[in-house]
Amino acid sequence: MPSVAFYTLGCKVNFYDTEAIWQLFKNEGYEQVDFESTADVYLINTCTVTNTGDKKSRQIIRRAVRRNPDAIIAVTGCYAQTSPAEIMDIPGVDLVVGTQDREKLMDFVGQIQTDRTPINAVRNIMKTRAFEELDVPDFSERTRAFLKIQEGCNNFCTFCIIPWSRGLSRSRKPDSVLEQARMLVASGYKEIVLTGIHTGGYGDDLDSYALTDLLWDLDKIDGLERIRISSIEASQIDDRMIEFLNASSKMCRHFHIPLQAGNTDVLKRMRRKYTVEEFSTKLARIREAMPDVAITTDVIVGFPGETDEQFREGYEFMKSVGFSEMHVFPYSKRTGTPAARMEDQVDEEVKHARVHELIDLSEQMQLEYAQKFVGQVVDVIPEREAKGESGSGKIMGHSDNYLQVVFEGGEELIGQICRVKITEAGVNECQGVLTRVMSDSTLSRVANM
Repeated sequence: MPSVAFYTLGCKVNFYDTEAIWQLFKNEGYEQVDFESTADVYLINTCTVTNTGDKKSRQIIRRAVRRNPDAIIAVTGCYAQTSPAEIMDIPGVDLVVGTQDREKLMDFVGQIQTDRTPINAVRNIMKTRAFEELDVPDFSERTRAFLKIQEGCNNFCTFCIIPWSRGLSRSRKPDSVLEQARMLVASGYKEIVLTGIHTGGYGDDLDSYALTDLLWDLDKIDGLERIRISSIEASQIDDRMIEFLNASSKMCRHFHIPLQAGNTDVLKRMRRKYTVEEFSTKLARIREAMPDVAITTDVIVGFPGETDEQFREGYEFMKSVGFSEMHVFPYSKRTGTPAARMEDQVDEEVKHARVHELIDLSEQMQLEYAQKFVGQVVDVIPEREAKGESGSGKIMGHSDNYLQVVFEGGEELIGQICRVKITEAGVNECQGVLTRVMSDSTLSRVANM
C-alpha cells in the first residue's frame, strides 16, 4: 500500500484543505503515515501570511526531501500560490499546486510517477471565480465538523497578502453546503463550524442568498445541534442575522470578530471598514440578541505609525468592550503589502512590550468571563481525554460559548452532548461536574444537582 505524509502550516482553512486532500489519496488506496516517517509522497500545505511563514514552509519542504530523497515532494497552499518558482528551485520538489486545482492532485502524482518530470501547476488565482468543491466526510480526532463554505477575500487590508494567495471571494453553492452538512450529521457530528477565508462574505457572489439564508437552512437540519461560525467581520452581522440570533436555539453563543486595532486612525491605515464606535455598537446589538455571548477577537500590535497614545486608547477600548479572549499578534512586515512600505515602523521592543500588556489584559478578561458561569450548567461536547490527566477519568470539551471545560467522564461520552455544572473558573479552562447526558431520544440523569 503506498503511503502519504502531510505537514500543514497556517490557518484552520489550511487544515481543512489538508483533510480534503487526504480524502483524495485515501480514495486511491494510500495509507497516511507520520511526517517524520518514510513515505512515498510528502505533501506540505504552506502558509504565506508572514515572511516567517514562507521561511518555515521552505524548511519543512527541505526536511521532507532529506527524509526520503526518492519520495514525491508535493507543495500546495498559499506560499505555493504566490511563489511557485521559488519553491520549484528547491532541489527535490516534484509538484507545486497553489490554492486551486487540488482535485487534480492524483493525476499530477500519477504523471510524476510515470516520467519523474517536475510539474508547476499554479495558475493565476485572481482569474478564478468558482469555489473548489473538496468534501471532508470525517475529521480525524475531532468531534466538531468543519465545513468550508467560502474561499478568497475582497478586502485588501494593507497588512494582508491573502487576496493574492487565495483570490477574490467566492461562495460554495447552497445545495452543496446543505448536502455536506447532512452527510456530516449522518456521520454523527452534532456541531458544524462554518469556515472560510472571509466566512462572513459568503453569498456576496450569489444571487439573493446570503450567509443568514444559509444559517436558516442549516437550522432546519434534524440532528444538527450546534452551528458555529469560525470568524466574521462586525460589519457583516446585519439586522437579518441579529433576527436569526434571536430566534435560533442552534447558533452557538460565540463569535470570533476581528478588531485588529482599537483606534480608528490605525484602522483607517489598515484599510478596515469600520470605526471603533461602529464596532462597539455592533457588539452591543449582538449581546442584546444573545445574552452571555462570548466574543473573541484578533488584535495586531505595533502597526506602522501606531503611537503610544493610540495604543493606550486602544487598550482602554478593548477593556471597555470586554472580550472573552484576544489573540494578540505583533505586526510583522509582509513583503508585497502596502503596510510593509509605510514609514514610522514601530520598534520591535515597543511591540514586544505592548503585546505582553494586551496578553495580560486578555487573560484578565478571560477569567472575568468564565467566572460568570460558576454555578451554571452549560452544554459541553467532550473531545478527548483531558491534557495531563491520563488515567484520571477526566475528559475535556467546549461549551457552546467556547469555555474549555474539564470534568469526570469516560471515553463513551466523547462526541455526546453533556450538561455540565461549572464549579471552578480558570483563564484557560474551567472545572465542572457532569449532571446529564443528552442522547438522540432520551435525557438520562446522571446526578442530582
